[in-house]
Amino acid sequence: MASATTSPDNLSKVFKAYDVRGIVGEQLDEDLARATGAAYVEVLGVDAIVVGYDMRPSSPALAGAFADGATGAGADVTMIGLASTDQLYFASGHLGLPGAMFTASHNPAQYNGIKMCRAFAQPVGMESGLAEIRDRVATGTAVANRGGSGSIGSHDVLQAYAAHLLSLAPVTGRRIRVVVDAGNGMAGHTAPAVFDRLADQVEMVPMYFELDGTFPNHEANPIEPANLVDLQKRVLAEGADIGLAFDGDADRCFLVDERGELVSPSTLTALIAARELAKEPGATVIHNLITSRAVPEIVAELGGTPVRTRVGHSYIKATMAETDAIFGGEHSGHFYFRDFWRADSGMLAALHAMAALAEADVPLSTLLASYERYPLSGEINSTVADQAAVLAELEQTWSSKDGVSVDKLDGLTVSHADWAFNVRASNTEPLLRLNAEGKDESTMARVRDEVLTTIRGEQ
Repeated sequence: MASATTSPDNLSKVFKAYDVRGIVGEQLDEDLARATGAAYVEVLGVDAIVVGYDMRPSSPALAGAFADGATGAGADVTMIGLASTDQLYFASGHLGLPGAMFTASHNPAQYNGIKMCRAFAQPVGMESGLAEIRDRVATGTAVANRGGSGSIGSHDVLQAYAAHLLSLAPVTGRRIRVVVDAGNGMAGHTAPAVFDRLADQVEMVPMYFELDGTFPNHEANPIEPANLVDLQKRVLAEGADIGLAFDGDADRCFLVDERGELVSPSTLTALIAARELAKEPGATVIHNLITSRAVPEIVAELGGTPVRTRVGHSYIKATMAETDAIFGGEHSGHFYFRDFWRADSGMLAALHAMAALAEADVPLSTLLASYERYPLSGEINSTVADQAAVLAELEQTWSSKDGVSVDKLDGLTVSHADWAFNVRASNTEPLLRLNAEGKDESTMARVRDEVLTTIRGEQ
């Protein structure tokens, strides 16, 4: 008899646009993981895969069940054990195998999930295999043995991962002091391996490195400013040159400068773009549509070709492949590198920031000043029952204003010489997400507040 978690109704909730994610026990259990492992092997038509998992208490058992399903479908499974998501992507690229990572990223402790990729870290999303995997699980057909039982082995790739990242972004120059907030997530596993190799160059001050999927100190979600307060205070107390904050599966990285001020991910995107363009002049750089307009301006000024995409890693990676882009950045703190199989790596982004700082004779805030051109609102979420109606009202109101352009690549983007904003509907919640910027703080605030008045129905 089919498990409740493998019912079509539950599968429609947990199979998201880019991954599988749900509440452990209620929406995601070993039965679902086992069936997904078998379906994954069958849909991809492969005979070997690699599997990793994060520090959540449920992750080892779920990963083990997935491996059982995969071996039952005839594939050999290489378990890399505890890993960050970008470490799993490294394993996929390094070993040339499809991969599955058990993590719920920044979600609270009761959640878990599965991020899947093809060999060499190519994404698996709804439009590239995930829907087929879901449908096989739903029909209960994902149990066929395609050629006998596969085997399960193990392979530790942590040191090879660390060495590879440092080969891509070596840190040389002056010695710097770095505070790293792992948020009790997987950076507590990967950062020591990376920073041990930088002992002569970097003094690391660790925060919350204990692997603890209950997140006892703060949520491992650095896009929320409240979760960066401890890091900001510690940077000032230590007199550090830079602070780094990672999310739960360590594929995203956020910066704090020496003054304890938060650094916009758009600013870090521009900095890394400049470094990559210095290696390959004229290359293409991808940015999503909520990234500051400073990013395409700077890329163009440096002789590169900026290309704008929708929000979401599958769009970024697909566009990178189409254009052979050297680098891609998202305002959510995801950074993608062509020489890292077009996958995202929070640690590689952090190394680029540290390398740029070590090579400069100025503080981080000074180094980044030329990349910070426009005040940004940050992402503001509002609960909205009828998202389509509000978007239509916004379009009608703003499209009639002088000097504006409107596009619908992803939600509604309205641009003017002095300001711009994007409003997008969430794929999974009744939310509208607003990002606004302006030529100065007052312009940004005026546009932000006018749009929010419409979104929230305020008088």
